[in-house]
Amino acid sequence: MTIIKMLRKLQRDERGQDLIEYAMIVGFVAVAVGATFPATLAPALSTIFSKLDGVVTLAASMG
Repeated sequence: MTIIKMLRKLQRDERGQDLIEYAMIVGFVAVAVGATFPATLAPALSTIFSKLDGVVTLAASMG
């Protein structure tokens, strides 16, 4: 398989697209909430993002 064919196949592949979109939405909401209540929610948001990072990393390593 040539590189061009592999790139075309990758371009058409939409698996995982929803996960990325949901992660971006969660990130935007967290930033908005964090900007509104910075001192109160900062530790909780940090914990949530650390857990999300672990889940996304695990999902990416599974293929």
